[in-house]
Amino acid sequence: MNGEGEDASKVIHVKFLTKLDYPFKVPVTSVVIPSSVTRLGLSSIVNSLLTLEKPEPFDFLIDGELIRMSLEQFLNAKGISAERTLEIEYIRAVAPRKEEKPSLHDDWVSAVDGSSPRFVLTGCYDGLGRIWSSPGSCTHILEGHTGAISSIAFANSEGAEGVTVATASKDRTLRLFKVDPAESGDSTTRVGAYKILCGHKASVASVAAQKYGSKVCSGSWDCTINVWDTNESTSELSVPGKKRKGNNQAEEPQLEGEAETTLVGHTQCVSSVVWPEHDVIYSCSWDHSVRRWDVETGKDSLNLYSGKALNTVDVGGEGSALVAAGGSDPILRVWDPRKPGTSAPVFQFASHSSWISACKWHTSSWFHLLSASYDGKIMLWDLRTAWPLSIIETHKDKVLCADWWKGDSVVSGGADSNLRISSGISIS
Repeated sequence: MNGEGEDASKVIHVKFLTKLDYPFKVPVTSVVIPSSVTRLGLSSIVNSLLTLEKPEPFDFLIDGELIRMSLEQFLNAKGISAERTLEIEYIRAVAPRKEEKPSLHDDWVSAVDGSSPRFVLTGCYDGLGRIWSSPGSCTHILEGHTGAISSIAFANSEGAEGVTVATASKDRTLRLFKVDPAESGDSTTRVGAYKILCGHKASVASVAAQKYGSKVCSGSWDCTINVWDTNESTSELSVPGKKRKGNNQAEEPQLEGEAETTLVGHTQCVSSVVWPEHDVIYSCSWDHSVRRWDVETGKDSLNLYSGKALNTVDVGGEGSALVAAGGSDPILRVWDPRKPGTSAPVFQFASHSSWISACKWHTSSWFHLLSASYDGKIMLWDLRTAWPLSIIETHKDKVLCADWWKGDSVVSGGADSNLRISSGISIS
C-alpha cells in the first residue's frame, strides 16, 4: 500500500506546447501533474485547460516521440530526467470521427482508389468497376471484364479532360475507360472500355498509373511487369466492342493495346506495383522481394528482401523515399533505401494478427500510413511510435484493400462486399 501511495504522490512539472491554432492553444505556463498519468489523462488535462464545449482527443510527443505508456514509464525508458520542467507537444489525435454509410456491392470489394478528391473507385469480384461520388452514390459502372477485378486506378494524364480509369483483372487483361462526370444524371451510367490491354499470360494482380504521364504499369502472376500507353492510337488493332451510355447502346470499336516494355526479374507473382516518379516503378512479389525499376533501361536498381511473400507495397513518407510493404505475416515493414549498406527495415509494426493486404502512405505527411489485413482491421500508424494510433474495425470479414481519400478519410473494401468510408481523421 505504501508503494502505491508513493507512486501516486510523484508529480512532474510540464509545459504544454502546440502548433495548433485557436481554440486549441493552452496558456504556456508550467503545471504540475501526476507522473502516473497516461495519454488519456494528459488529454483530459489539456481539455480542462482549453474549456472546450466538446472534448477533443489529443496525442502527445516528447522530443518528437509519441507517448504510448504512462508518463513515468516513458521518461524512464528514454532516460529523461523528471527534475526539470518537461515540454510536451500535443496534436489532435489521429482517429476517425465519423463512419459513413456503407456502399454494398454484389461480391467482394477487392480494389479501391481514393486518389481523386471527387470520386472513389472500387473494383469487385463481380468483374465490374464502380465510381462513387459519395457514400451510396454510384455514378458509373465500368463493364467488360470476364473475371474478378484485382486492382483499379485513376490514369489521367496531366491536363486531361474527364476521368480515365485503368482496371486489372484475373481474366489476364487490363481495360481503360474514359468517363465524363457530367454525363451521369440520376441513374447509373454503364461504360465500356475504349482500350483492352492484352499480353499477360496469367492473372493481372496490380495496376498503377505513371505520375505526370500517359502510361500505366501492371504486375501479374506471370512474374512480369508490363508498361502500357493509355493514349488512343489508330495504329493499334480495333476489335468490336460496346459502350453503353444510360439506356442507349452504341457499337464502338475498342482498341487492343500491346505492352511497350516488359520488366523481367521477379521469380513469383508480382502482387503490387506503384509508380511514384516519372521513370521509376516499385514492385513487390511473392518471391519475398521489393524491387525498384528504371523504366527507360528496364533494369532493377534496388532489391529489398523481407523473408515473406509480399502482397502490397507503397512509397512515401519523408522525402517520398520510404518503402512500406506487407504480406504473408502480420508485420508491416518500412525500409529507407537512402541508408547505405543495409537492407534491413528501419521500422516494423506488428499489431495485426493475420496477413497484410494493403498499405498506403498519407500523401501530405512524413509520418502517417495505414495498413489493412485479413484480420478485418485497418490500422493507422505514425512512425514516431510502435503502437497503432487508431484501429478501424468496421468490416465484418477480411479487408482486401484500403486507401486515403481527401486527406482526412480512409476508404476500404473487403470480403463483406462493402465499401467503407471512415472520415474526420486529423493528420497534423
